[in-house]
Amino acid sequence: MGSTLFTSSCFFSLRGGSDPHHLHLLRASGKSYFCRAAAAAAAQKGTECSTQEAAVEEGGGGGEGSTTSTGVVSFSGRRREALAAGLFLASGLVLGVVPGTGLAVKQGLLAGRIPGLSEPDEKGWRTYRRPDDKSGGHGVGWSPIIPYTFKVPPGWDEVPVSIADLGGTEIDLRFASSKEGRLFVIVAPVLRFADLEGEVTIEMIGTPEKVINAFGPEVIGENVEGKVLTAETVEHSGRTYYQFELEPPHVLITATAAGNRLYLFSVTASGLQWKRHYKDLKEIADSFRVV
Repeated sequence: MGSTLFTSSCFFSLRGGSDPHHLHLLRASGKSYFCRAAAAAAAQKGTECSTQEAAVEEGGGGGEGSTTSTGVVSFSGRRREALAAGLFLASGLVLGVVPGTGLAVKQGLLAGRIPGLSEPDEKGWRTYRRPDDKSGGHGVGWSPIIPYTFKVPPGWDEVPVSIADLGGTEIDLRFASSKEGRLFVIVAPVLRFADLEGEVTIEMIGTPEKVINAFGPEVIGENVEGKVLTAETVEHSGRTYYQFELEPPHVLITATAAGNRLYLFSVTASGLQWKRHYKDLKEIADSFRVV
């Protein structure tokens, strides 16, 4: 049994074995900065260090230019010291710097999950704004994604996005509340479905009826015929938004366009959640803006 910290180049596993007081550093692939930093961190804590394989140096333990596929550094000593060394290194990774080296770390595992929520307002609601530095949407020929905002009441938090989700990699964000429901944002390149270039507006893509018939299935996973209860057109700061309510399933969809992308904002809930929290769900849906 043990705990493991994964990074882009190495993973750290605190585990038992013949000696329960070992902190094992396994080099997975690529750069060995983390491995050397771990040894430095252990040395600063007064921990004895021994290598179980040839030095985990850049280029490996073979001839010139060779690499070692797996390197292991074992830090023997008291569990308290090993933990301290591991935590010292982990703190540097979170901050983006490897201790003792001054090297900046590309936080690949965290790049898509940069926090974007504001502090609560007087009602306890928070505003999410897509961070400018959030990864995604930077393919060849595409400009960075124009940020969007929306508001959520207490109890709503960001959840991981999987490429296996409906919508695939075009789902940019998910939020959920166990009490009230869930939401997601789809950001899709306009050229995927229309021969339009430059600054695209939702009106250029089509009428509300055309947009919901074309893209509603991307949101609910089925044809929307006979499910659209209401359709409205609103304008905020010169940008047009189409707003739809569908049933079944219970879902509110807001659609707009900015730059060379279409934005679909979906808020959905179970029947009971819809009945109890419709007012909050509608307020969330109506708060969506592309800035």
